[in-house]
Amino acid sequence: MSATIQELNRDLARRINAEARSNPQSPYVNKFVGIANGQVIVVTDDLDELARRLRQAEPDPSRTFGVEASRDYTEVHEIWGVN
Repeated sequence: MSATIQELNRDLARRINAEARSNPQSPYVNKFVGIANGQVIVVTDDLDELARRLRQAEPDPSRTFGVEASRDYTEVHEIWGVN
């Protein structure tokens, strides 16, 4: 297999995000989606649960990926300062 786990995870995340952005009936709309080893592991509203479930499924963080489905990742956000 030529694709790495990271590439598989990123590709799946892109497809999930595209689905969530184009289909309001998608189960991923406005959810955090955790992916490990090319498979969806968790779909949740809670970022802490996402992290916990990914660690349980795959202890190697380089083999996991999280995406906030429905987010426009091409949008630029400027940060003017940090408190």
